[in-house]
Amino acid sequence: MSNLLHIDSSPRADSVSSKLAAAFVRRWQRRNPGGTVIHHNTTLEKIPYIDEAHIAAAYTPAGELTPEQKQKLAYSDQLVDELLAADVLVLGVPMWNLGIPASFKAWIDMVVRAGRTFTYTEKGVSSLVPPGKKVYVISARGGAYPAGTPAKTFDQQEPYLRTILGFLGLTDIEFIYAENQGRGGQAAAEGLAKAETTLAKLAA
Repeated sequence: MSNLLHIDSSPRADSVSSKLAAAFVRRWQRRNPGGTVIHHNTTLEKIPYIDEAHIAAAYTPAGELTPEQKQKLAYSDQLVDELLAADVLVLGVPMWNLGIPASFKAWIDMVVRAGRTFTYTEKGVSSLVPPGKKVYVISARGGAYPAGTPAKTFDQQEPYLRTILGFLGLTDIEFIYAENQGRGGQAAAEGLAKAETTLAKLAA
């Protein structure tokens, strides 16, 4: 049985990225009727930010954790377990100020954990995430940032996500963009249509 982890990060009811991600998940469910889907919206669920107590607990050996530290890590452990069990990740991540929403970064900070999803070795960092997971990043963007153009340098979203997901061994990533959503009119409609066509092919 296949497992899909669906993470949204926009608080907007009419979020383009969330709607596209939801449509993709519905297609996946039709193709995988026995599959399971776990869904979070990092903003609406108010994923907590890392604090000093969390850091202390995360770097305490498992056998030495106090009950309070175990409780402090419980939510992070849940999110890590969901990530480890997933075969497919669908990430609805709008571009905000050339990057990602703070709440989505909070989710990343909860699941990128030494001893749980990666470990340090003599050769460097080694992933503890099972291989073979497929990742779809679905993002609405106000403008367009095509490769080979000066605008590409403003894209701080894809490079970061490729790097941090790759840090966990998640390298099979498809980025699907609904671009020019901030420009309105035909440009926005064409950007949305292109994203919908791409997603339909990927889910076919």
